Amino acid sequence: MAIEKHYINRVGWLRAGVLGANDGILSTTSLVIGIAAATDMRNTVVLAALSGLIAGAMSMAAGEYISVSSQLDAEKADIEREKRELLEIPEQELQEIINIYKERGLSEDLAHTVAVELMAKDALGTHLRDELGMTEISAAKPLEAALASFASFVAGAALPLLVAVFFPIRYMVYGQYVFSILFLMILGALAAKTGGAPVTKSTLRIAFWGTIAMATTALIGHFFGTKLA
Repeated sequence: MAIEKHYINRVGWLRAGVLGANDGILSTTSLVIGIAAATDMRNTVVLAALSGLIAGAMSMAAGEYISVSSQLDAEKADIEREKRELLEIPEQELQEIINIYKERGLSEDLAHTVAVELMAKDALGTHLRDELGMTEISAAKPLEAALASFASFVAGAALPLLVAVFFPIRYMVYGQYVFSILFLMILGALAAKTGGAPVTKSTLRIAFWGTIAMATTALIGHFFGTKLA
């Protein structure tokens, strides 16, 4: 018997990882392009890239932790409320589950039988899953999300940092753009492949929006660089 392959169990770390790496590449490259368009001093460009890496990684980790912690707090509140309602109004809670199953297509009798048997085994789990849509896969994990965002941002931002260190300063803007788009397209393809999504669509989407972001910062850097010259 063939075993079905699913990708939903990867959604938590995949989302945080892809977001972190994408932001690491794009935000750091955009910053470097803006600085490189305004100055030809390599030390300044490298410092900008390093500062962007450190600040961005810390910001991503903190933001992800706070955001997912808020989700976790909401989940805990819902769990406590369901526990209380199961103790205080068990008949109404049973009827809620019966109604849910009826809406999904079960007959009155079958919905009642299924609801009674499932709640007899795990009343709280039944309500969390069928009423609130909460499962182990979708459960909020703040620390895991924060660490994934931090590590992936550092990995992504390290790429434009290396370009800033080694690529000829004269062509830094062009080098950053070319390598960044290449990195972003590879990232988009890997993320799509890992998540079971269409590779071409994901790759083109990330390349398009990456180009828009970098072109904008290059124009701003060039404008202010000209004004300051």
